[in-house]
This record gives sequence, structure tokens and C-alpha cells, in this order.
Amino acid sequence: MNVLESVNATLSGTVLPIFLMIAGLVLGRREKFFYILHPAMLVHDLKDAAAGGGVSPARALSVALAGTLGVGNISGVAAAIGSGGAGAVFWMWVCGILVMSVKYAEVYLSQKYRQCGANGYYGGAMYYMRDGLRRCLGRRIACAVAAIFAFLIAANSILTGNIVQVNAAASVFSKIPPIYCGAAFAVIAAITAAGGLRRVSDLTVRMIPLLSLAYIMLSVAAIIHCRSRLGSAFRDIFAGAFRFEAAAGGAFGFGVSRAVRFGITRGIFSNEAGCGTAPSAHAAAAAKSPHHQGCMGIFEVFADTIVLCTMTALVMLTWGAGGTEFGIGEVMAAFGDALGSWAAVVIGISVVLFALATVVCQSYYGICAIEYFTDARSARFLYIAFFAASSVIGSIISSGVMWQLADLIIALLTVINMGCVLAIFKKKL
Repeated sequence: MNVLESVNATLSGTVLPIFLMIAGLVLGRREKFFYILHPAMLVHDLKDAAAGGGVSPARALSVALAGTLGVGNISGVAAAIGSGGAGAVFWMWVCGILVMSVKYAEVYLSQKYRQCGANGYYGGAMYYMRDGLRRCLGRRIACAVAAIFAFLIAANSILTGNIVQVNAAASVFSKIPPIYCGAAFAVIAAITAAGGLRRVSDLTVRMIPLLSLAYIMLSVAAIIHCRSRLGSAFRDIFAGAFRFEAAAGGAFGFGVSRAVRFGITRGIFSNEAGCGTAPSAHAAAAAKSPHHQGCMGIFEVFADTIVLCTMTALVMLTWGAGGTEFGIGEVMAAFGDALGSWAAVVIGISVVLFALATVVCQSYYGICAIEYFTDARSARFLYIAFFAASSVIGSIISSGVMWQLADLIIALLTVINMGCVLAIFKKKL
């Protein structure tokens, strides 16, 4: 346990944030930072992404967003402020802008190296590793790297994408037995996952826009209620941005804002931009070109970090957050104090629904990983059964070695994927 904690502290606290930010600069240079220098081009290509037929780019985006938007957008930002002060928010913005280029690159590659089957397009990071690394590493090594990565995605879907999410959701309402929450998640996830990408996207395309809009509206209302403190909140963000502890907290919080890693308040660096899970969703999109779907990936990071995380940060700062231990309970309290107890209940329900969307999305990622090894229906349904059982386990288990393992898996995913993306992606816009 102590060894895992030490390794994870080094990887997640220092190595991964620096590695990902450097990768963002390198890939951004290759892309000529078009999304910053030519925003009109980005907006135009977002509107004009669909090619017709198959899974639409918007549906694929909704699935990917379900994997990134979640409990961490609420509790993770609170943890960032608690660990690094208000200045941490500034560094979350910086990291978000930099890794947009990372997201674009991995989504672009998922489209370029995707496969075509009887049910349409499919793919993911393991496919661009297998086919894209052959020239520089050889067929055997490329296939081995892809196989290891697929295994890690399946493991991550069980641990980080399911058990941790359900554990956090079950802790929201203490009066409801946790196992009921786990059982409900298990049934919904199993039924949805069994229906494939179409059924998963049917759920996420309805849930994610409504949940995001509701959360933004509540956040705006809470910020307006405390508007007299808004100016000081922004002053604190920029004034504290260049203190060492704020920068460190920002890098930590940027990772926590993507997914809950240890119960509610602890987390590691994992923002879907870099760890290679989202390409499985984007590969299935019937987009006009890899570039067009890559723009969807950029929007994914924008919606997650720049919009939703900022909303949470401003609510916490105008509420007057202080201290070092923050989680979902403190965020619910902030909304409750600003708008009334009903708002805290709505936020609690939103947390549960965000977690459910993430669990459903991660079940699809896990199935994609299993199908990389075999097309056997028995393997698919065995995975779904195990995934459902894990939801129940996640609702009642306490934190321990499992969270450390989840942290380590995310770190390994990110290191492997970013190394491969940097080796394969050579496009210059």
C-alpha cells in the first residue's frame, strides 16, 4: 500500500501534469494552435462535422462527454481550491487550453485508424497503436503495446469508471442504503451496455445536455446571489495564480476535475485528454474527416474544464470557501446557502446522474477493449455481468488498495497513450 501511494504521488502529482502539458505544447505547435488563433474555423468545423449516416459526431461527443463530465467536475474543483487556493483555478484553465491539442490529436488518430465492421465504424487508442506504431517499432511490439493498453482500458472501466463513481454517488444521500444505489446502477448499466453504442448514445445524448444546462443555470443563479463577492473571487484567482502552492494545487485539481479517484475528495491527474479512453467513442462517429471530429474533442475539453469547472469554482469562491478538505458535501452546502435547501438536493441528484452517465460510458469503453481481443458474444456478456457486479461492490466498499490501483492504471494509460500519440501524430494544419 505504501509503495503504491509513493509511486502514485510521484506519477500523478508531478510527472503526469508536466508530461501532459509538454505534450500539449508539442502537439499544439504541430496543429499551429488553430483552435486559439482561428476560433472561427473551429466553430465552423464543429457545425459542419457530420457526414451523414452511422453514429453522428454529436452522439459520439455525448458519449465521450459522459466519460469526462461527472462527479469530479463538482467535487474535484472544490478539492483544487482546498489544496491550492483560488489561484489553482487559473492553472486549471491553462492546463485545459493546453490539452485541447492533446484531445484533438488522439481523436484525429482514432478516426484515421478506425475499423469498419458489420455494424459500422469502431476503433480506439489500441487500434492506432497497433497500426500506427508498426513502422517505428515493428509489428510484434506494436501489437503488444496495443494489447496491454486494451487490458488497462478494461481494468480502468471497472475500477475508475465504475466502482469509484458508484462509491461517490452512493455517499451523496446517507439515508438511502448504498447497496440500493449500486443495484440500480448495475441494472441500468447492464441493460444499456448490452445495446451497444446506439443505446449508450441514446441515453447520454439526452442526459448530458440536460444535466449540464441544469448545473450551469443553478451555478449562475448561485453566483448572481453572491455577486457582490464575484470581483474579489477573480482577484483571488489571478493574485494567487503564481504562488507555488496554487500552481501545484491547480495541476492536481485539473486532474481531479475529470473523475473521482479516491471516494469523493481525492483524485489524480486524468482528464480524458491523454489517457486514451475517449477515442473509442469518437472513432465510431460518421464525421466528414478526422479533423472535424478532432474539433469535437476540443469542444469536449472546453465544456468540461472552461465551462463546468469554472461554474463550480465561482460558486465555491463567492460562497467563501476555505480550508483544505472539500468534496461534494461542501459544494452542496454552498448551493444550499445561496439558493436554499432545495438546490442542495438538486445538486445531489445531479451528482448521482452524472456518475450514472459516466458508468454507462465506461461500460462501453470496456466492451470496446474486450472486443479488441475477441468478437465472441460470451466474452462481451461475461464482461457486462462482471461490470454490473462491480457496481454493487462499489456502493458498499471502503477506500483502500483498489483506489491506489485505479490511480496507477490511469497513470499507465496516460504515459503509454501520450508516448504513442507523440510518435504517430505528425499532422500540421
